[in-house]
Amino acid sequence: MTRTITRSYDDYETASAVVDDLENAGFANDNVSLIGRRHDIDDSNADDSNAGEGAGIGAGIGGAAGLLAGLGMIAIPGIGPVAAAGWLATTAAGAAAGAVAGGVIGAMTSAGVDEQDAHLHAESVRRGGSVVSVQAPDSRAAEAEAIMDRAVPIDLSARRAAYEREGWTQFDANATPYIRPGI
Repeated sequence: MTRTITRSYDDYETASAVVDDLENAGFANDNVSLIGRRHDIDDSNADDSNAGEGAGIGAGIGGAAGLLAGLGMIAIPGIGPVAAAGWLATTAAGAAAGAVAGGVIGAMTSAGVDEQDAHLHAESVRRGGSVVSVQAPDSRAAEAEAIMDRAVPIDLSARRAAYEREGWTQFDANATPYIRPGI
């Protein structure tokens, strides 16, 4: 059997390092995904109406090999442009325009991620974070979790409580893209 292990991180750099660590441990590129907000990408002229259309940005943004070499850009309604690679990104990019967030949430839930957690992961990307997801055989699931947890992912319970105090209930693709204070 295969388990999907998903973690959100507050920044792209941490998520990218987790992807590198997973690859260095022998997890196949095809089983690892990254979707994240890169703060060095100018999204001031982003057009969410082109959601689902990928534009390759290549190895210049990611690593020289592996998953990050295939990094591309997709636009997610309510989020804007994100750097994305892997099976989760492929599902999102293949979704119909205007339904990419549903594609990401749907891809996560169909792979075994709790629906509430999938909404929280999408919201964390909306607010500037990044999500890493790996499909690992049961025999290597604990190893994948250890690698991902070393990088100190967000605490889903604490983050959900913080968002809910603000009135958040679930990811809303029609919401205005979130601008992090100080960025």
